Amino acid sequence: MTAPPVPCEAIPGHPDFRRLDSVAGIAVDLRYATADNFVGRDLYSPLDCHWLHKDAAAALERAVAWLAARKPEYTLLVLDALRPQRVQEQLWTALQGTDLLTYIAEPTRGSIHSFGMALDLTLRDADGRELDMGTGFDDLSEHSHPALEQQLHARGELSQRHIDNRRWLRAAMLNNGWHGINTEWWHFDCGDRQHVREHYTRVL
Repeated sequence: MTAPPVPCEAIPGHPDFRRLDSVAGIAVDLRYATADNFVGRDLYSPLDCHWLHKDAAAALERAVAWLAARKPEYTLLVLDALRPQRVQEQLWTALQGTDLLTYIAEPTRGSIHSFGMALDLTLRDADGRELDMGTGFDDLSEHSHPALEQQLHARGELSQRHIDNRRWLRAAMLNNGWHGINTEWWHFDCGDRQHVREHYTRVL
């Protein structure tokens, strides 16, 4: 049964959601709460989007532990977590008339971010610097596509270091209940998208 949607303002105190600051061992820099994103403006204020569904938060804790055991000099930096439906609609509108709509989930179908069951994230080194992934977050070009990494490397457009950095990020996530996508190295879903849309709470 599909859970009834709830407004973002009702998430504090909701039993199905946890704040990002309850997850130890991560850093957080929500880029849609700043102008440092492809739209170029703060899309979240005054909303509090520092949340994940409790299932995703538990899977993130497992990824943190996995990485700490194998590459302790690296830490996860969360760039986006819960993205309310109303913000997803703004992103969809911002890309109208471009060839970039394939990067954004159509609002009526809904982004898994709007259920608190997706993350955008990268890695930081021991000094707190973001690792070089070959592109920045929200770079909507083929250079961000995991599916094309070997081709891009062969053309000299991604280095082996870029690929190795991305592989560490993917390994931490894919070994702990997350699924990547072919077009964004930073994006991971927690669980099956259809199952999430049918059984989890959408945040408006």
